[in-house]
Formats: sequence, C-alpha cells, structure tokens
Amino acid sequence: MNRRAFLAGGARLAAGAMSARAFAPISARAAQRETVDVTLTAAPYVFSPFPGVAYHGLAYNGAMPGPVIRVRSGQRLRARLVNHTGAVSTVHWHGMILPNDMDGVPDVTQAPVPNGGEFVYEYVPGPTGTRWYHSHVRLQQLRGLFGMIIIEDPRDERADLDVALVFHDVPKTSTVMAAMMGTSTAPMVDPPGSPELLSMAPDDKMGDEVAYAAHCVNGACYPKTKPIVVNVGQKVRLRILNANPTQTRYVRLAGHTLRVTHSDGNPLPQPVEVEALRIGVAERYDAWFEVTKPGAWLLQGLSSDPMVFEQAVVIHTPGMEGATPLGSPQTLVGVKYLTYELAGAALAKGTLPGAERIDVSQAYVLGGGAYGSDRWTMNGKIWPHTDKIAVRRGDNVEVRFKNTTDMHHPMHLHGHVFEIVEINGRALRRPLPKDTSLVDPNGGTMTWRFRATSPAGRWVLHCHNDIHMMDGMMTEVDYR
Repeated sequence: MNRRAFLAGGARLAAGAMSARAFAPISARAAQRETVDVTLTAAPYVFSPFPGVAYHGLAYNGAMPGPVIRVRSGQRLRARLVNHTGAVSTVHWHGMILPNDMDGVPDVTQAPVPNGGEFVYEYVPGPTGTRWYHSHVRLQQLRGLFGMIIIEDPRDERADLDVALVFHDVPKTSTVMAAMMGTSTAPMVDPPGSPELLSMAPDDKMGDEVAYAAHCVNGACYPKTKPIVVNVGQKVRLRILNANPTQTRYVRLAGHTLRVTHSDGNPLPQPVEVEALRIGVAERYDAWFEVTKPGAWLLQGLSSDPMVFEQAVVIHTPGMEGATPLGSPQTLVGVKYLTYELAGAALAKGTLPGAERIDVSQAYVLGGGAYGSDRWTMNGKIWPHTDKIAVRRGDNVEVRFKNTTDMHHPMHLHGHVFEIVEINGRALRRPLPKDTSLVDPNGGTMTWRFRATSPAGRWVLHCHNDIHMMDGMMTEVDYR
C-alpha cells in the first residue's frame, strides 16, 4: 500500500493514481490529534489512463481522483483549497452535515474562490462513513475535481482489509456540450436487463447522453489498475463511489456475494446480500465479502460499452498473480442486484408511509429534457426560479417526487440525511437513510422525509446528473 503523511495535522491521504487504496487503521497518535490539516491544490492536469487517451482536465494535488482523506469521528478538518484552475472554484463536502458557509456552493453558501486565491474549510466532519468531495462549479467535477473522504467510526465492524474504490470516467468533451443542448447522439450503454434500458421505448430519441473515452477505477484502466491482494479467511470492506457525472454504474465481484452494510455512508437498517451493486451518480455503497479459497477474480463495472473491460480491478490471493481472473457476464439478466425496494423491504403496491406529523410538505414534478431542449425542470421551472422549501428548525419535512421524464434522476439534498419512505406507491418497511437517490422514470414516484435540524442557511437540492443540474433541475431548502 502506498500512502503518505500530509502536513502536520495527522491526515492520511492515499497516494496517487493506480492504487487499490487499502488502508491500515489510523494510528492512535493521529487519531488523538484535534485537527486534521489538508491542502487541496486544484490545477490543470493531463490525464492519460489508457494508451491514446490524453484528457486535459483538472485535478486535486496532481492526481485523478484526488487524495482519499481520512478523519476519525470527532476530529476537526481544516482543508485549504488553493485554486489554480484558471477560473473560480469551490469544494462541496458531499453527504456532510456542516455549517452552511462550509458547504461549497458558489453564490449560494459562499463566494467562489477566484483563480490564484485560497479558502479554508474548517468544520467537524459528520456523519461518519464513506463521503466524498468535489467542486460545485460548472463542469469542474466532470473535468476531474473529486475525491473520497472517510469519517471513521470506532464502533464499526472491523475489516481485515478496507479498500476505497472510485469508479470514474473520461468524458468526450464534444458530447458534453451537445448533451447540454439536448442534441447529443451518444448512445445509452447500460447493461442488458438494467432498469435504464428497460424504461426506454424503442423509438426514444436521446439527447442528453454523454460519451466517454475511458473507464477508470482509482485513476487507471484495466489491466493497469493495481491488484488487491487478499488472504484466505479475510473479511474485506469495499467502499465504492460512483463519480461518473451522468451514468449509473453496476459493479460485480465474480464468484462472490456482496454483503451491503452502508448506503451513502449511512448504516442500512439491515444488511442485504446481493450479486451486484447498482450505484447511481454520486452514490456510495459499503460492501463486504469473505475470502473462502485461493483464486483471482475481477471486480468490474457492467455495461454494454465496448470499452467496459477497462473498469475492472483484479482481486487475488498470494501466488495467483499470473492466473486468469474469473469475470462476470456483462448483463443483469438473472442477477440479484441491489435495489432500494430490496434494501428497504418494500411493502405491496398501494401501501403508503405510516402516519407521522408532517410540518412542511413539497411535491415536485420532474420534467423537461425533450430532444433538442436545454431545460430540465422541477414543476415546470428551472433554477433559480424553482419552488423553494421553507422550513423552521425542528420541522418534519416531506418531499415527494414524480418523474415524468424517461430518465432516472439521482436527486441529492445538501446538508441533510433523509429517509426514503416510499417508492412507486410502495412504502418501505425499513426506510433507507440516504443523501442521494434515483427517482424512477415514466411516472415513477419517491417520497423522502427528514427533520430540519441542520445548521441554518440555504441547502440546495438538485439532480446530480451534471447535465440535468446545469440545465436547471435544482432548488433549495431554506431555514427561516
């Protein structure tokens, strides 16, 4: 494992690209420090993960993705952003409940940091779990400004090996611009049997798809991804982030069942066992497996893209370095994959969430996105003219979505953890704690509930598909 101490505050940052990013426990000395100091220098970066690919993007500290930041529960984080991007920039701490002026949304929670400028984010990170950070300035996350942050909980189940895996992709710039105008000709590349493909009518004409030139894990493409070496008898924890700006990712470990314990860093009400993960844009899952025998296996993305083989990592036991790794078919047909209904034990259709006092209720119809259109709407409006949610501290808030488009929307709420309580008319017996969730297309519904106990301020709520957000699908929760 390659890692390095960064500055005097005791932060641990995993080193560079092409690393499996497996962690030893934070040392007792580092854990006792009150403050973890980190510097994130955002600057132009030429990313070459595969022969023939030279992407002129951006990176934190000269690596894509940026360094993995590790903080122990209760420690303070002091993160200094140094901006050399050539434009304004910010850092959004995705999944955190933090002071509103630390949330990193330009012109909403802070003035954007000018090129050549600096800004210090300082707060106590929480809740615990697998979170991430990224720029919230137009196109910068898509260009490479993202990384994982882990807030370690000493009460967590101990793993013999703890591994961070960021699934990310190199966009074809020309298709990004076309997608924003609704005129892209890039095809959908979801795997056969996926809800994304099944929701599309045969004559649907897509215009918002982005095409990708390379598919990566932790800054590299297979076969250059660094293998993960495991021993028979070990329990391995995989922390997986989908940092793709537009596409859902499906991930499978050949020959193994995955025990999923956390969603977006939050403990699930009950672990669930699956053969594959479905990970929407910006979602994270913690999944465990046990090594029961010697071998070599591929942890890989599933897709119909001809270059999908690039998004894979070999996991092997000692002595199996030269073995041909066991892979998985590029399909979801017959595969038990993670769904909210499965994790939340959905009740029969027609059931609704149980009675609870609701102080503030807001419904949104997600619309727009016709071919040739540059508008993705909430109740027919685009940001900043969308309907806002006004709350007072202590309010119980319900947000209901109905998606009239033919695309799934990964809706994200800043500064809160909400619970999914209903999907498509089915209540969840075990509501799911999340900060991002996919709302089904073609009339699909979803209901969130949360308590307004976060610090006062303006907290944006938006689709985390970058194209949809930039084209208007954003609103906010405002504390009065």
